Amino acid sequence: MDVVENTRGSEPLMCGIIATFGISKKRAEKGIKTLYHRGPDNQGLFFDESSGLCLGHTRLSIQDVSEAAHQPMFSECGRYCLTYNGEIYNFPQLKADLQGKGYRFKTESDTEVLLNLYKAFGEGVLEKIKGIFAFAIWDSQREILFVARDSFGVKPIYFYEGEGTFVLASELKALVELAPVPDELDIKSVHRYLTLAWSPGGGTPLEAIRKLGPGQGMRVVAGKVKKIWSWYQLPVFKHGPRSQDVRSACEGVTDHLREAVRHQLISDVPVGAFLSGGLDSSAIVSMAREVSSRIDCFTISIPGGPDQGSHNDLPYARMAAKHLDVPLHVIEVDSSTFARDLVKMVYMLDEPQADPAALNVLYISQLARRNGIKVLLSGVGGDDLFSGYRRHAAIQMEPWWTWVPQGIRKLAPDVVEGLDSRVSSIRRLKRFLTNAVHDPEVRMAGYLCQIAEGDAVKLFRAGLRNELLGDTAVRPIVEFIREIPSSRSRLQKMLAVDQRFFLSDHNLNYTDKMAMAAGVEVRVPFLDDALVNFAGEIPDNLKFRRSTSKWILREAMKPYLPKQIVRRPKTGFGLPIRRWVHYELREMISTYLSSECIRSRGIFDSVAIQDLVRKNDAGIVDGAYTLFALLCFEIWCQLFIDKKAEYKFLYEGLK
Repeated sequence: MDVVENTRGSEPLMCGIIATFGISKKRAEKGIKTLYHRGPDNQGLFFDESSGLCLGHTRLSIQDVSEAAHQPMFSECGRYCLTYNGEIYNFPQLKADLQGKGYRFKTESDTEVLLNLYKAFGEGVLEKIKGIFAFAIWDSQREILFVARDSFGVKPIYFYEGEGTFVLASELKALVELAPVPDELDIKSVHRYLTLAWSPGGGTPLEAIRKLGPGQGMRVVAGKVKKIWSWYQLPVFKHGPRSQDVRSACEGVTDHLREAVRHQLISDVPVGAFLSGGLDSSAIVSMAREVSSRIDCFTISIPGGPDQGSHNDLPYARMAAKHLDVPLHVIEVDSSTFARDLVKMVYMLDEPQADPAALNVLYISQLARRNGIKVLLSGVGGDDLFSGYRRHAAIQMEPWWTWVPQGIRKLAPDVVEGLDSRVSSIRRLKRFLTNAVHDPEVRMAGYLCQIAEGDAVKLFRAGLRNELLGDTAVRPIVEFIREIPSSRSRLQKMLAVDQRFFLSDHNLNYTDKMAMAAGVEVRVPFLDDALVNFAGEIPDNLKFRRSTSKWILREAMKPYLPKQIVRRPKTGFGLPIRRWVHYELREMISTYLSSECIRSRGIFDSVAIQDLVRKNDAGIVDGAYTLFALLCFEIWCQLFIDKKAEYKFLYEGLK
């Protein structure tokens, strides 16, 4: 007999999903509790006792806030059951098409549309929907669980398959509560976290837990994974750029961005926006203002300013807000606040991502929620589509570098090794020269690294160094690059790498987790399918022209934004981590990375770690982000391996 339970949450806490085979009701209830922050408005569990399946859902009400739209949701015939996280932006049109075919609807939700689309088209539903999503649909007649994740992986899915057990969830922390997951570490993934500050590909710190990739589907039968496949391909695999004049390219960018923003403003609750004063977030807000008379915007203020080589966002955010006539809410973030919340950041991220920008997302989302905003528009993706990172400039310089004899190239890193890494320009030069000696694919992947791969391996204890022989931290990226058609340019390949890995495994992961921690959904108009496809058709010389990044986007936005913002160079959405590692975070580093702690963990070489601290203090190496990565990893181990804190404690202060 099937059992359906729905319980109202006691306070507004975003959508989280679980799907399991072979676990008890008690474990399911324990696992769903860890996702309450994602869905405070309603929680539900469905058990199918005959198959051993359980579907669970925690809901943040965005579309159709009525009780009729609660999940897990059944089809009218009772055969299909769905748990779903995300938004289908084209659901009104899809609903009308289904109604024309005789389908009936009881709600105004996109959930019911998705359920009926699956009933009509099966796994072909993925060719119909446009949006951000992670879902699991149970077909009780065929006893098949169909799972899918959106094209860029805006919404996460983790899964574990054990003996007689299968569990998936929106967050890793739920999996370790749902099933007795072995706690053996995946050393190759740890190596990747240390080298890049995040891990590309399907691995996680726990060897037994995997991530479903962006644009992938999965079929589960009788509690076993039968098939995983990619249903989405990036434009670089399907077509190259086509010849375009500046005017048509500008019009295309503007029209597609305007349409994407219009679709993503659909909501039954207020929608706000991130506004850093950078080109991308300002462009999103300018398009949103054409549709809505009020868009509350949010930004960060950092006392003492950012690290050397970065810029203060606040004056630009205020300039954009004044020009666009939108209210700007500002939250101040200092080092004591950051240090206080670092443990919570590591817990909420599920993976030991060493990027302090994650906390910026949390603070802005908290501020938005306090102002009654459940949905925020973000400029994430603009750099990855239109070439906004420094590595894209480095790619453009490579033809000049290839003229330098190989012997001189190999000597260049040694020449600059003794220069002071505390100077931003020296740091960048060292990184470029160190990376430039590699083969083309490895060199391209190396632009994403925070530390040279050989230097990262030296930090592991001797026994684990041997395990890493023959492997490289960037292996998944290099393999991906080699699959791209050889006719594509270096810039096109680098943009594809950013779209597949830097976006999905890094930026989007922390954006989703930290916003959800505050009960806020983040939408990303730059990743609209039509805009992504159009951007893929724009030739390189319109994306990067005369040393100007995102040239065509800047040209397109000239009529809408102040020239100071249009011309503004790329700046990171970060915090002054290099300064804080020297001063404000020193006590935490001394505690978590003490020789005793490192030796007890048994993964890294304590002498090598202390030597890194010394060299970073002296400016011999730029080791701040590596030390921060080591700090985040040790905190992660204490939370997920040692289980030194309960999730209830970690949620304190997040709302």
